[in-house]
Amino acid sequence: MSGQPMPCSPGEIGSLFLFEKLSPEQLGQLCSAGRVERFEPGPVYSEGEPATCFYVMIEGTVVLSRRVGGDDVEINRTSQRGVYSGSMQAYLGDRVQQTYNGSMRVTEPSRFFVLPAETFSAFMQEWFPMAVHLLEGLFFGSKNTQRAIGQRERLLALGSLSAGLTHELNNPAAAAVRATSTLRERVGKMRHKLGVIAQGSYSPEVMANLIDIQERTAERVAKAPVLSPLEASDREDTLADWLDDHGIQEGWRIAPTFVQGGLDVDWLDQVAATVGEEILPNAIGWLNYTVETELLMDEINDSTNRISHLVDAAKQYSQLDRAPYQVADVHELLDSTLLMLSGKIGQQIKVVKEYDRTLPRIPAYPAELNQVWTNLIDNAVQAVNSVGGEGTLTVRTALEHDRLLVEFRDTGPGVPPDIRGRIFDPFFTTKPVGEGTGLGLDISWRIVVNKHHGTLQVESSPGDTRFQVLLPLTAVDNDDTTEEPE
Repeated sequence: MSGQPMPCSPGEIGSLFLFEKLSPEQLGQLCSAGRVERFEPGPVYSEGEPATCFYVMIEGTVVLSRRVGGDDVEINRTSQRGVYSGSMQAYLGDRVQQTYNGSMRVTEPSRFFVLPAETFSAFMQEWFPMAVHLLEGLFFGSKNTQRAIGQRERLLALGSLSAGLTHELNNPAAAAVRATSTLRERVGKMRHKLGVIAQGSYSPEVMANLIDIQERTAERVAKAPVLSPLEASDREDTLADWLDDHGIQEGWRIAPTFVQGGLDVDWLDQVAATVGEEILPNAIGWLNYTVETELLMDEINDSTNRISHLVDAAKQYSQLDRAPYQVADVHELLDSTLLMLSGKIGQQIKVVKEYDRTLPRIPAYPAELNQVWTNLIDNAVQAVNSVGGEGTLTVRTALEHDRLLVEFRDTGPGVPPDIRGRIFDPFFTTKPVGEGTGLGLDISWRIVVNKHHGTLQVESSPGDTRFQVLLPLTAVDNDDTTEEPE
């Protein structure tokens, strides 16, 4: 937006703190190359437009804002003479994208000294070459440092997740190995017991009945009810008494297996009536091996399903086999991240999920949202651990006006008010030296705000800290969506 041209006075612009050390000749060159413009209340330039001018306020009131989601969020309001904005990095040339990184408007008639970006860059190069070199080194050095530490942050997170995943996989894998070894032994004993039975003088009808009982016993194991410890103990005592009464040796060893397999006294009465008293001990022994093998196969099946579930969660978390940008279910992303971090969360922290399952899927970069969840959950866990390690992590989803809310609430000590405004700044950390880079929340903020056009905010008091991520329900057409977070 162009303002009303006005005369440029070298003396007036020389009174501004930015130019007060320039020589009269330099001030004259500025006035010749630039201009003074008067703006009525309203916008001066908008975020994302090509940065064509450098603005220095002579008088008036200016408001600077950034676009967050669909809203303009005010970040500064001032009437101080000499404040400046616009193409402040013009001296970097085409090495960086020369666009306005915010919007500026005035709330009253205001005058600005306006300098074209190319002219501002030329004056900087001519008048302050050493300063330009220092500023370039500071700018690009900071970007490189931030990128390097950001990569280290990701590697540390990946190492932690890999360790947790390895631990989680080890348990079901070890259980499957043990169950397979035991199953081999039980099947061998079953073959031996069947050989003993086959050597007896039993009619084909009795053998057929025995095989039928074995099949129906296996079906009962598959439908075995889940019993409380007290119910299981009572049934074990009852079955042990029945086995003792029928002359079965070491019935107390067999009873727990039968109870776990869903067998009861009524079933054993049917077995006794079918096979006869002389074959009953061998039949009970054979059925015991049958129940054990069925239970072992169930254990192997559960273990392998657990491994498969963990691998699926790892794929869901990494999104390696999926498009970078897609329509995603945030609940699936949250669940996969919680599972990947379950080892770090531990047993002392209770995880509560308050999901609104009616929420729609949203357009997003799932792998990067998982990185946000990881950082916020990790911070919550560390906060709870700092006050003894026992507490609650609540993950809540809801519809907040026209945006999707994901909230992480912990019962830690809270974020002190004096640092609350700095926690999203790059390299700011409250962790001991060597334990934090100060980039977790900065990366999260840029993924949510710059990449997804959402909002990341915090509300905190002792025992109740809430990090809230607000994401748009529909895709936002903006060039920023193509930028990768540093």
